[in-house]
Amino acid sequence: MPNRKRYCLVGTGSRAQLYLDAMASDFRDVAELAGICDINPGRLAFNRETLAKRVDSEVPGYTAADFDRMIGELKPDVVIVTTGPDRTHSEYICRAMELGCDVVTEKPMTTDEKQALKILETVRRTGRKLQVTFNYRYAPPRAQVRELIQQGKIGKVLSVDFAWTLDTRHGADYFRRWHRQLANSGSLLVHKATHHFDLVNWWIGDVPEEVFAFGSLNYYTAERAAELGLADRTDRCTTCPVAARCPFHLDPTQEWFRRMYGEHEHHDGYFRDRCVFSPEIDIWDTMSVNVRYRGGALMSYLLHTYSPVEGYRVAFNGTKGRIEHYANENTYISGDENIPGQLARDSVGVALIPEFKSPTALSPRLSEGGHGGGDPVMLADIFDPDGRPDPLGRKANQVDGIYSIMVGIAAYRSIQRGQPVRIAELLENAQL
Repeated sequence: MPNRKRYCLVGTGSRAQLYLDAMASDFRDVAELAGICDINPGRLAFNRETLAKRVDSEVPGYTAADFDRMIGELKPDVVIVTTGPDRTHSEYICRAMELGCDVVTEKPMTTDEKQALKILETVRRTGRKLQVTFNYRYAPPRAQVRELIQQGKIGKVLSVDFAWTLDTRHGADYFRRWHRQLANSGSLLVHKATHHFDLVNWWIGDVPEEVFAFGSLNYYTAERAAELGLADRTDRCTTCPVAARCPFHLDPTQEWFRRMYGEHEHHDGYFRDRCVFSPEIDIWDTMSVNVRYRGGALMSYLLHTYSPVEGYRVAFNGTKGRIEHYANENTYISGDENIPGQLARDSVGVALIPEFKSPTALSPRLSEGGHGGGDPVMLADIFDPDGRPDPLGRKANQVDGIYSIMVGIAAYRSIQRGQPVRIAELLENAQL
């Protein structure tokens, strides 16, 4: 097939399954999975075994030390980067481009400003293409908001109020895993909020310039554990003597968790069931961020990780009116059988409030699939893009990726320094 591209994927954990499933099913005619790579040989073998049952052939597997050899032997057109921790993304992004491949990467592109600059320099030097997978852009109700703003329904956007709440299933899960250390994830201001900051950048079509932020760790603490009667806990759910009465207990013996992680943890020391009240946690569970945009708009943003509900509320105030949008998402734990970010019809709202006129509740656009229906549309954009119109500018490149992560990086630098941070200064005034 002349238009069939060859793909290699590096990092075969839970997030990789979206792309592996797509290449083994709906996009099999246009996307050939040439090989997979992982730092953990046990997880690599598990994924090869699972894929062989779906594609009726052996998919070559390589350990991380043999990444260059994989590219040389298999000669993929594109490398998909879904490694964890997030700090490892830039290593594979840059090396793949240096070896002559285009790259599709999971968000966030990286976790600090030095690696961000390295990615920009590598794109310029190699001339390769880089796509960042912001699936939230592709969800129908979020595209609907983008259209309203593009059409000038509220004039020029002057301010944005944005609050995102993670519940005590999904939110807590970040405190069990590598995300809970700033050096690995850049905190949830980068790992999670990069989605949210990208949405605002895209919604209003503007560039963030200056950030001031606060952060606190007040919920996932030893004090909170004591209040719940969990003083005698250990650092793993597997061996914890108080597991039966802990509302945050994760059962790592569930088949998928066991086969993907538990049976292979001796290879790399990655434990999927760490205690959410561990003293090793150095990220924040409550974050408040103020952002000033180049065009003059201001944003106030709140992220907290211990809510009884999962979802968000956002409002745009413009020179001609206001748009309000909300969505409650399903609750899930990464890797369980639930569809992440799924929306129900009665849990989404979009309202247009023109200046000097009565509010109008609009019928929100909805579709099936993860992340508000965005996953299927994004996968089609990645694997079968020929002739596909993109009037909303949903496909994100390295510049979009940089501006999304730099809000979060500037935010955690602001928390560390106790002062506002200019994004251009962190990027050494690089030309984007």
